[in-house]
Amino acid sequence: MAEGDPNDPVAVALELERLRGTLEAGFARVDGSLALLVQRSDQTDRQLADHEARLDALERARWPLASVAALTATAGVGLALWELAGR
Repeated sequence: MAEGDPNDPVAVALELERLRGTLEAGFARVDGSLALLVQRSDQTDRQLADHEARLDALERARWPLASVAALTATAGVGLALWELAGR
């Protein structure tokens, strides 16, 4: 603040203008940081949705394997019983 009377209207106006500039710069920096965080959050949401879709696709493609294994085992047991019965 300028040397002199602290109640001088010009000095007060100048100091208020400096404070306003400092606040505007700080708010701009915070606003930019918030925008970056929102962008990263959106990217994370998209990645999460993509991973969920891929996981669902893998789970849907995997379920027949257990059924095929059960059918193969049942066929093997049936074949073994048939051969035992044939002897």
